[in-house]
Amino acid sequence: MQSESAVRDAAEEMDFAALLEESLAESRIERGDIVSGTILSIDSQGLIVDIGWKQDGIVTRADIERMGMHTADYQVNTELNVAVVNLNDSDGNLILSAAQARQNEDWIRAEELMNDETLWTGEITDINKGGVIVSFGHLRGFVPASHVLDLPRGLKEEERLAHLQELVGKAITVKVIEVNRKRRRLVFSQLEAEQENRAARKQALLRELAEGTSRKGVVSGLCDFGAFVDLGGADGLIHISELAWRRVRHPSQVVAVGDEVEVYVLHLDDQGQRIGLSLKRLQPNPWSLVDDMYHIGQLVEGLISRLESFGAFISLDPGIEALLHVSQMSANPDENPLRHLYEGQKLLMRIISMESDRQRLGLSLTEVTAAEKAQWEARQLELVAAAAAEAAQREAEQAESVEQAELDERDETEPVAQE
Repeated sequence: MQSESAVRDAAEEMDFAALLEESLAESRIERGDIVSGTILSIDSQGLIVDIGWKQDGIVTRADIERMGMHTADYQVNTELNVAVVNLNDSDGNLILSAAQARQNEDWIRAEELMNDETLWTGEITDINKGGVIVSFGHLRGFVPASHVLDLPRGLKEEERLAHLQELVGKAITVKVIEVNRKRRRLVFSQLEAEQENRAARKQALLRELAEGTSRKGVVSGLCDFGAFVDLGGADGLIHISELAWRRVRHPSQVVAVGDEVEVYVLHLDDQGQRIGLSLKRLQPNPWSLVDDMYHIGQLVEGLISRLESFGAFISLDPGIEALLHVSQMSANPDENPLRHLYEGQKLLMRIISMESDRQRLGLSLTEVTAAEKAQWEARQLELVAAAAAEAAQREAEQAESVEQAELDERDETEPVAQE
């Protein structure tokens, strides 16, 4: 009798343990969980899904249509991932969502892209005041305006929105920079994606380029110290000293943004990711012609290209700069000779020193005799007078041509006299 009672108690204990375990299993399901279930039935209102809980769940037709699908797209006895939306609604139903489960897969994918720093290309589907909206599976990602490429700064709000609206429907390559499921924030950056793209292209370009070779590119930017050239996805720099054999005050004197140029690869720095370029190395060195063109004692004409406290730099053919030292400007030691000079001024000077191998040529004003200077100045006046006469002749011919054209037009428009 006692043994029967012990067996009965043990059985009840086992039943209680099983019920407790089942109850605990049920309580582990919480709102927001993603679970796998089996479709038990399908009707016009939605799906009935068994998720192994104490009651079956409902996936509404509205939830299915949110994914652009219909109840007819599902079959009974097939497995379906769903999210737990409500364990017990006002009617006591377990409400499930297939759309939120799909979104969960997109959240996982977005996290993987962010962790792997992998770029992704999608389509801009909408805009708002802060930026553009990009569809990411069943999620809506956001690209802040500050992370949109080529968006002009300083625009008024209406202008900025109009500019963003033009981007709708276009493809965009972005990098995932924030994934926050709780706040439902998925943030992309086109700017960071472009930076990574350029870095990758630069790495590839560095492997492809070789010092001492030439390559075509497009001038992409100018700054005080040089010009940047896009070599096909990555920029190299032409230092201002490598733009021309003559002295250059600003890169805009030689090139402009958008110019297609052929450049010489001067040096490559893999560690610093720098590409040094040269424009002048592909041009003949004008100093190599100096010995054939000039000699000490020769009178030359030149234009002042730059004034310094120690003298003036003079532009001479074939594209070189010589130095007119301040000590060679005037025989009067008490006079400030720079006071009478200005950039662009033409001067007659004598060559007093030459070191073509060191790219130096010295000039002098004081070595020019008064007779030489007077003869040269008279010649300049003759040239000015001749140029003025030629200009006046051109103006007269142009005026005569206009007058004749007006007479011809008048003749064509006047009615013919009737006899």
